[in-house]
Amino acid sequence: MMTSNSFSQSFSFSQFSLQHKRLLLPITLLALVGAEATRKITVTTLSDAFWAVSTYVAFTLVIYHYLSNIMGKTNRITALYNKSRTNQVVFSSLLGALPGCGGAIVVTTQYISGKVGFGSVVAVLTATMGDAAFLLIAAQPKVGFGVMALGVVVGAVSGIIVNALHKDDFLRPETQEVIEPKRDIPCLQVKAINLQGAFWKWVLVPATIIAVLGSFQVDINQLLYVPEHTIEWIGAILAIGSMMLWSLTKEISDYQSTVSEDNKCISSHPIQKAAQDTNFVSAWVIVAFLIFELTTYFSGVDLHTVFLGYGMWMPLIGLAIGLLPGCGPQILVTSLYLSGAMPMSAQLSNAISNDGDALFPAIALAPKAAMVATFYSAVPAFVVGYGYYFLFEM
Repeated sequence: MMTSNSFSQSFSFSQFSLQHKRLLLPITLLALVGAEATRKITVTTLSDAFWAVSTYVAFTLVIYHYLSNIMGKTNRITALYNKSRTNQVVFSSLLGALPGCGGAIVVTTQYISGKVGFGSVVAVLTATMGDAAFLLIAAQPKVGFGVMALGVVVGAVSGIIVNALHKDDFLRPETQEVIEPKRDIPCLQVKAINLQGAFWKWVLVPATIIAVLGSFQVDINQLLYVPEHTIEWIGAILAIGSMMLWSLTKEISDYQSTVSEDNKCISSHPIQKAAQDTNFVSAWVIVAFLIFELTTYFSGVDLHTVFLGYGMWMPLIGLAIGLLPGCGPQILVTSLYLSGAMPMSAQLSNAISNDGDALFPAIALAPKAAMVATFYSAVPAFVVGYGYYFLFEM
C-alpha cells in the first residue's frame, strides 16, 4: 500500500515528466541561455518580451479585472439587452470586443440556453479578438482600441444581417443540462497558480516603472548605476521564472488545453486572474519572438521581407489562422504583427475571423451552429482584410 508520503513523491516526479509538456518551454529557454551561440539573442528577446510586453499586459489586465469586478455588481442594462433582437446584437458586439474571451463565452452559452438568437452569436464571434487584444492594447494602444472599435461595428452589422436571414433558434440544439465534472486540482498546480499571483503582486509596480522608463528610451542600467546589461538579464530571469510557474499550472492533454487560457476561479483576486492571463499570453509571445529572432539570426533571412513577398496572400493567411479555435494562434499572429513580420491587413483579417476560446463550448454543445457562425465571421474578415490591403498596402 502506498503511503501518503510516497504518493506525494511519485506525484511530484510525474509533474516533471514529459507528460507535463508545458515544462518544455522553460527548459528550452534555459538551454538557449546556457548555450553561448544563442545566449545574447535569447536574453535580449526575453528581456524585451518581459519589459515591453508582459509588464504592460499585466498592468492592463489588472485594471481590466478590477473594472470587471465593479461592473459585474450591477445588472441595470439587462432589460435593455433583452428588449429587442437588434439590441442583443449590439450588446453582443460590445461584449465580444472586450479584451479576453469572457464576453464571447457568455453570449455563446446564452444562445445555447435559448436566451439570445443566432445573430448575436455571429456578432460576438466577429467582434471578439480574444486575449490577443490585451497584447495589442498594451503594445500599441491606439491600434488596439481602433481594432476593438472596428470589431464592434463589423460585428453589429454582421449580426443584424444574419438576423434578417435566420430566426433566433437557427441551428440551436435541444437544451440539455450540462454538468461539469468535478476535478481535484493537484497540490503542486494549486501552489503554482497561487505563486503566479504572488509573483505579479510584488513585481508589477517596479516592473511597470522600468517598462515605462524604457519606453521613453531611458538607459535603466545607467540610471541605477548598475553594470551594463543588468536589466536585460533581470528581465530574462523574470521571464523564465514566470514561465516556470506557468508550466506547472496545467497539463497539456489535447489541442484545447494547449491554445486556450487557463481556467480561473470566479472569486479569485483581480491580480491573481491577471497573473494567470498574463503568463498565458507571455508564453505565446515568447515563442513567437524567439522563432522570429532565431530564424533571422541563423538563416540570415529577413522574415519581414519574406512575408512582404506574400503580400496579397497575407490577409488570407491571417484569416485562416483566425479560424483555429483558441487564443494561442491569434496571439502568435499579433506578436508577428508587432515585430513587423505581418502587415496590418493580416492583423485585421485575423482579429475579425478569430473566435478565441468561445468556440470551444460552442463546438461541444452546438457544433453545427459553431461551424456556420465561424464561416459567417470569415466573410467580413475577408472583406475588411483585403479592403485595407487594396486601400493602404498595395
